[in-house]
Amino acid sequence: MCRLFAVTSDEPLSPIVALRSLNVMKEGHDGSGVGLFMTDMGGELEPFKNSPILSGIFSQEGIKKLDQYMMSRGFLTKYKLSIRPTKEPPKGTPKRDIYLIRVYEYPYEWEGLDEAEIANRLVLMRVELSLMGEQDGSMMVFSFWPDVVMIKEVGDPMEIAEYLGLDRRGLQSRIIMAQGRQNTNYAITLYACHPFFIQGVASMTNGENTAFVPIREFLTSRNQPGYFGYQSDSEVFTHILHYTITKLGLGIDAYKHIITPLKDHEIDNHPDGSFLKTLKHSLRPLIIDGPNCVIGCLPDKTLFMVQDSKKLRPGVVGGKPGMFAFASEMCGLDEAIPYREKNYDAQPMKYDTIYVDSGRMEVKRRNQWELCTRPL
Repeated sequence: MCRLFAVTSDEPLSPIVALRSLNVMKEGHDGSGVGLFMTDMGGELEPFKNSPILSGIFSQEGIKKLDQYMMSRGFLTKYKLSIRPTKEPPKGTPKRDIYLIRVYEYPYEWEGLDEAEIANRLVLMRVELSLMGEQDGSMMVFSFWPDVVMIKEVGDPMEIAEYLGLDRRGLQSRIIMAQGRQNTNYAITLYACHPFFIQGVASMTNGENTAFVPIREFLTSRNQPGYFGYQSDSEVFTHILHYTITKLGLGIDAYKHIITPLKDHEIDNHPDGSFLKTLKHSLRPLIIDGPNCVIGCLPDKTLFMVQDSKKLRPGVVGGKPGMFAFASEMCGLDEAIPYREKNYDAQPMKYDTIYVDSGRMEVKRRNQWELCTRPL
């Protein structure tokens, strides 16, 4: 099993907060990978909320290829917060040249484009750069999106934090998602390390997904260039969430119905039965086979947690107004918010979606027996 931690806070936090919580849950991960997703940025990146940020790992040759690619498309660097390690990496961690966090200015030709077109172009560029990097290992691109930074590496979370100097004042955000990985693949690859991200949507999972193949086949048939890669069976959770929001126009309550639908006899007794029956039958290939605990972040900065019906993976939510955390274990929650108000503590059961919106005032719960919200 892996270990998961996420936090949403009114005040910007260092990623060290999340990594310390992973550290106290250390028995649940093996040092085969640590991943960070950060959004609602603070620190030195806060002034660039609307500018795309490229995150990844590059060799010196990869930087040259990146510069040529970006200049040919009219993108100019506005700011960079790159990490160039000068000491030897921890045991088992590969030696890299540059961990890149670079803010770009959109080209003049993009002025006047609508948000959907900009979003599609950013995804295409991320895919192109990722494929270019795969040819010689010179570039690993984790995200290219406004107000988002992603860092991934092989190794123990706290050792990686010290090695990369992640406690620097300039690197802070109000939402952080972190995973300490337990390798279940034949080879360790950073692209398989959670969280995963596409167009403002991120998720990470603790569990198994033996329904991976039919889900992948359905998603790759949707003509969305960002649905690619799949070096982890958990990446499909992110893409199902993205598909639910961007293509179907539905919310996280519908997401729960898609990945873990009610049984047919339950739907027959549901006040929204007709809609849910259509949803289940038309999206049957997206039903997961767990057990899984999923933590995700929506474009509107809502954090959420869901479990599948087997409910065999741990997960807890708690905090206080202004700061809430989601963790695989209670000790991770205790580490992050030791003086939380425990009346907010919650654990999602098999029908629940638990979430904290961008107001960060309370823990909210949706149950699959409620009416499903739909756009007007």
